[in-house]
Amino acid sequence: MGFGLKKPPFTALELFAGVGGFRVALEQTRKWRVIWSNQWEPGERHQHASRCYTRHFGQQNHFCEDIRVVLDRADRQELELPNHDLLVGGFPCQDFSVAKPLNQAYGLTGQKGELWWQIDRVIQRKQPRFVLLENVDRLLKSPVHFRGRDFGIILACLARRGYKVEWRVANAADFGFPQRRRRVFILAQRLEDNLRVLPLKLEKTLLARALPFGKHLTRVAGFELPTNMDEAAALFVRGEESPFRNAGIYLHGQVLTADVTAKQMSALTLRDVISNTSDVPEHFFLESSEIPKWQKLKDAKKEPRRHQKSGTEYVYAEGRLPFPDPLDAPARTILTGEGGSSPSRFKHVVLDPKTNRLRRLVPEELEELNGFERGW
Repeated sequence: MGFGLKKPPFTALELFAGVGGFRVALEQTRKWRVIWSNQWEPGERHQHASRCYTRHFGQQNHFCEDIRVVLDRADRQELELPNHDLLVGGFPCQDFSVAKPLNQAYGLTGQKGELWWQIDRVIQRKQPRFVLLENVDRLLKSPVHFRGRDFGIILACLARRGYKVEWRVANAADFGFPQRRRRVFILAQRLEDNLRVLPLKLEKTLLARALPFGKHLTRVAGFELPTNMDEAAALFVRGEESPFRNAGIYLHGQVLTADVTAKQMSALTLRDVISNTSDVPEHFFLESSEIPKWQKLKDAKKEPRRHQKSGTEYVYAEGRLPFPDPLDAPARTILTGEGGSSPSRFKHVVLDPKTNRLRRLVPEELEELNGFERGW
């Protein structure tokens, strides 16, 4: 999608680039050219993601360094931060993610959640025409004690920079992909004269055109959200539900939001993916002695525990996960811990159709499930 720009290729700058997911998608359209990128994983000596990125796209204008340091260098004019039409980034989600216990979900104050402010630095400096961001859908409800405050601050921050904002939670499986992966996409458009009126329908947004709605599950709610960040943050009351639903628009201090369903496409299944695998190395098959451990980890559990710091007793509960994973449905959300042979609650296990043996997924299958070509 060219977003109404006139002469491709349009230029994009990619933050928190990982192994290049945004870049692959953009450049496959032949309308976008990524001209600058950054990827850095704190505490990692070998920086595998950055090495993968540069193997495919080269080293030119790629910076494998803490983005805070990179932007400080740009402020000192030691390197160039180029002008660009589109800023993209899947900014780190660990401080928002459901994979983290609620009492450790720190939102924008967490070590990685606070990287939002580096995105803001780029927007303030370069004023790109568009900003496209991705994160876990829990961002709409973060932090745990003031539901929605983090997202409200992000909206106010973008408005302060002169942008109209729309968002949409999308499950990849609803749009034909072989993985159930819910993420919120945030699209900000720099205000022009033709954007002075708040759209009356969520269906008229750019994201709605890219990810079509089915029907509304809730009525469209409208409310005021100040563009001043401190005032916006003060609206969120401890213990109350987040006001942000899975689709919405924010413009000139006014929010429209509702829960909507997707116009679903026929999703690929886990079987579709593993059927493309010809040979599975022996070490991916489960040892018979290990199967009871896998089964126990996948089973539901409800057990008393004690919080280490406070000493408070609580009941820890987990629902049952399928064992093995069904082949005739999209995969569960792929987590970063899929590697290694040790039994795990979250790793996928399938009954291999060719051998009738239980096995883990091989890396090429995980790549395909995440939308990359095999061998990426």
